[in-house]
Amino acid sequence: MAGTVEQKLSEQGIKLHEAPTPVANYVPFVRTGNLLFVSGQVCFDPAGKLIAKGKLGAGVSIEEGAAAARGCAINLLAQVKAALGDLDKVVRVVRLGGFINSAPDFVDGPKVLNGASDLMVAAFGDKGRHARTTVGVASLPADAAVEVEGLFEVA
Repeated sequence: MAGTVEQKLSEQGIKLHEAPTPVANYVPFVRTGNLLFVSGQVCFDPAGKLIAKGKLGAGVSIEEGAAAARGCAINLLAQVKAALGDLDKVVRVVRLGGFINSAPDFVDGPKVLNGASDLMVAAFGDKGRHARTTVGVASLPADAAVEVEGLFEVA
């Protein structure tokens, strides 16, 4: 039976899929004490296709980028579930770090990363409010438009 957080996600039409496997020499998450660090998740959909490919400000719109960031957040939650077995064990979303594949003059990265932040708040309520960093980068793996990493306090 799905927990409270997964029920909230389901009400929004989101079903967690199998957590993506790492594409290089790293682990998808590390737990130390009551902290869970989740490696950066690019914007792959459940079928392994990029939600948005390319650069924000040069072919990818803010709306497409926000949808990609939301997809990254879903992948983060899939990793959290793989680590903990139950999203209800999340005490707090502590921090998200967002990487936006950006044209040199693109300055709206924070608007893009709202796609991930909004999902965390929708899933966890006040426990989903978090610190955040958004960085524009020259490229991302597979030419993904967005990558997001997360830090969670867990029980």
